[in-house]
Amino acid sequence: MCGILGYVGKGRPFRDLLGGLTRLEYRGYDSCGIAAIKNDKLFLKKRSGKVNQLKKDLSKSLKTVSSLCILHTRWATHGKPNRANAHPHINRESNLSLVHNGIIENFLSLKKELLAKGYKFSSETDSEVIVNLIDSLYTSSLEEAVLKAIAKLKGSFALGVISSSEPNKLIAVRKSSPLIIGLGKNENFIASDVPAILSFTKRIIYLKDGQMAMLNKGSVRICDIKTKRKVAYKIDTVKIKLEDAQKKGYTHFMLKEMFEQPAISTKILSSYSKNQKVHFSGLKGCETFLKQSKKVYISACGTAYHAGYVAKYFLEKHSSLNLEIDTSSEFRYRQIEMGKNSLLIAISQSGETADTLAAVRQAKKQGAKILSVCNVVGSSLVKESDFAIPTLAGPEIGVASTKAYSAQLLCLFLFFLYFAKLKGAIKNKEYQGLLKSLKKLPSLQRKILAGGKDIRRIAKAFSKFGSFLFLGRGINYPSALEGALKLKEISYIPAEGYAAGEMKHGPIALIDEYRAVVCIAVNDNLHEKMLSNIQEAKARKGKILAIISKGDKQASNLAYKSIVIPKVDNTDLNPFLAAICLQLFAYYVAKNLGCEIDQPRNLAKSVTVE
Repeated sequence: MCGILGYVGKGRPFRDLLGGLTRLEYRGYDSCGIAAIKNDKLFLKKRSGKVNQLKKDLSKSLKTVSSLCILHTRWATHGKPNRANAHPHINRESNLSLVHNGIIENFLSLKKELLAKGYKFSSETDSEVIVNLIDSLYTSSLEEAVLKAIAKLKGSFALGVISSSEPNKLIAVRKSSPLIIGLGKNENFIASDVPAILSFTKRIIYLKDGQMAMLNKGSVRICDIKTKRKVAYKIDTVKIKLEDAQKKGYTHFMLKEMFEQPAISTKILSSYSKNQKVHFSGLKGCETFLKQSKKVYISACGTAYHAGYVAKYFLEKHSSLNLEIDTSSEFRYRQIEMGKNSLLIAISQSGETADTLAAVRQAKKQGAKILSVCNVVGSSLVKESDFAIPTLAGPEIGVASTKAYSAQLLCLFLFFLYFAKLKGAIKNKEYQGLLKSLKKLPSLQRKILAGGKDIRRIAKAFSKFGSFLFLGRGINYPSALEGALKLKEISYIPAEGYAAGEMKHGPIALIDEYRAVVCIAVNDNLHEKMLSNIQEAKARKGKILAIISKGDKQASNLAYKSIVIPKVDNTDLNPFLAAICLQLFAYYVAKNLGCEIDQPRNLAKSVTVE
């Protein structure tokens, strides 16, 4: 969600540091700001709106070199998106400043205590409470004041704290909200995510939950916030390149990331399947547990949940095994009896999704093993899992997930092949046939992307509709859910995904000449039933957009417009192909409407608070 960047070192111009902040814009935000030491005093500039607008406000100061600085992009939780609520926040003497990600659950009671001591507040945020709390405890040591303050906080937080009284020190704290440290030469950084500091360094420390770091330009010291004892840390070298987090000539990150899907599928297949077998190095030592596992669950949010839902159909189709799936926000509150023979598969692009982490912690308390399917190997989710499958998708900057979805889907399909084989639930001939089919996926994805101009033309014809109904059956019911989600995320058009067989149980009442109906009517064993659904929607004047397999004249004749995908010999590949069509369709509709595609309103890339 919110983005943090902090710097302590030999001195960098504001322009450089704001450039790093810009690379956190994908996280979603509505205001931004900077606090820095300038002429031995605390300099503050913040506003609602985008970083580019902040740069204009700072046009005369961009050449200013600061040796200590914190920057922030805020996604509103407590309080409106305005200047007063924007970060950084400062104390009453204007010599202490703080940036904060997360939510402080007991901020009202703390605020009441501070008001009684004479403190005044200029914002509606929980974050301003923290900076004043630190101020109230600050005598001679910023470190001690921060430690005393965070002991009083309940909730989740990542903090960056500076003071003009200690102008060579940057304090960072992590509790249930991601924060990393970047190591440079005579300079060090903190950030919410790697892209912010890629242009400065590739040497990273992933701060662990419950840790505080004290940084100056030449050293880093980390302690446990409970024991206050110094702890050792590991330095990782990130392999991500700066250009991976740039558009490379594409109009939007979302478009670039859609076109990366064939290459990512190739990478996943070459990494996880060798010699006609599925192989995961991250699953070494877990074969006995998987063989003995009695119950399998999937927990995920949003697009990741849809990937898990498709994979559930795949597993149950090709084995005698069954699986339960739930959104993480519901799973964590269900009274599920799990035990030592239960496996929870947690899916997340960022690995920092608050609800999914909460579900994982609940499952672990009951003795279940955790397998994470995640794109960020240094994330909280991977660290808290027993086993992990990296999705190898690289940085996904667009808020609306595209390549992460197809990568999750392919990794899950491969894992379920591996799992079913281990369980003896699939015959070798079927196993080999499915693996052979999956290896055709990259070339099929390229064919869909090559037909993007046709989808662009069709999207133009549908951009005038004010609401959409997405219908699918079987393994493509989750595809309908994902198609609806993509459209409403970036175009703000109301869209609903339904199992097509449920249409007569309510949704059919919505269909008229003003409603567009997207029907995933690909060639599979439910094709004829989907044709019946198309006829029912057409009879009520719904404008039909059909996703169909090549050569399907029957569906094409019924539809107002059709998007054609290659006809496949294995219908399990259809969700991968339908996904790209639906992504492109949503993208071009949003573009026609002039929407903010990469950073849609009210959304954040990683939802790190409940």
